[in-house]
Amino acid sequence: MTNYFIVPGLGGSGPEHWQTYFERSGENFRRIEQKDWNVPDIPQWVERIQKAISAFDPQSVVLVGHSLGCLTIASWAARYNHGIKAALLVAPPDTELLHSKLQQRLFDHIPTEKIHFRTRLIASTNDHWASIELVKQYAQRWGSEFISIGDAGHINDVSGYGDWPEGMRLLKELE
Repeated sequence: MTNYFIVPGLGGSGPEHWQTYFERSGENFRRIEQKDWNVPDIPQWVERIQKAISAFDPQSVVLVGHSLGCLTIASWAARYNHGIKAALLVAPPDTELLHSKLQQRLFDHIPTEKIHFRTRLIASTNDHWASIELVKQYAQRWGSEFISIGDAGHINDVSGYGDWPEGMRLLKELE
């Protein structure tokens, strides 16, 4: 059985976000909780991923990240280099834009190391948090399969992505 771990970004993905719909879809979905979704502490967020998955067979683990959660997964992968089953990375943001909007530096360096498990990166051509060119660079550096879904904003509930059957299909294809 595959064990899916939801890794939200800033704000924690509210009740109408696709990650929450995914989480409600079955008992093998779990959300990795953070101390404060509005004040990101990336080293702590990375440790929470490690702690959450440590009791599971790594080959059963699929991480499901959105926005800052994607960069947290990339940071976790660089730090721990565990061979998990896969990760779905949706709408990773531009770290410089994050730094300027939050007025705090979240990363000492942008995670650019190749991720040593299968990753699929889903992006939008009109995401206000990152240009499609930057997200393609992330995919190339991380060794991710890249999929653009066109004009989809930040691929969140505000952009109309609550119940997202296509996203679930893209996730399940990673099995």
